Amino acid sequence: MATPDFIRTIRASAGRQLLWLPGVSAVVFDEAGRVLLGQRADNHEWAVLGGIPEPGEQPAECAVREVYEETAVECVAERVVLVEAGKPVDYPNGDVCQFMDITFRCRAVGGEAVVNDDESLQVGWFDVDALPAMSECQLFRIKQAMSDAPTWFGMPTAD
Repeated sequence: MATPDFIRTIRASAGRQLLWLPGVSAVVFDEAGRVLLGQRADNHEWAVLGGIPEPGEQPAECAVREVYEETAVECVAERVVLVEAGKPVDYPNGDVCQFMDITFRCRAVGGEAVVNDDESLQVGWFDVDALPAMSECQLFRIKQAMSDAPTWFGMPTAD
């Protein structure tokens, strides 16, 4: 995942310490009900698409932008399906981040799925009953986006 310039500026003074950051995820479906996924270049895992909003950028606008930047697929955000704080992520360079993620259900409206930047090794459409191996977190986002359940808000876990 490319690091936005504003985070590089913060890192220059904050060092490698934990940064609490906003994040968005987009679960994009096409007319056939397939979901758009990307195989991440940083960890080689398959995931829904997402990224970090620029300062002042609306979360839904960020989701749409990130999908297009990463896959050349045009989409519209339809609804928020999940809001949760993730676990801290330790990056190979020593940076530590923790994200407050807003996941959107999105509908594809144009474009062809291609690797459109250096953040993905592969991108493609998958039938929901034939997904590649993915983390439980990613599968949960897809499940929530497929359901008519109200927005899921991360609940505290017992220690």
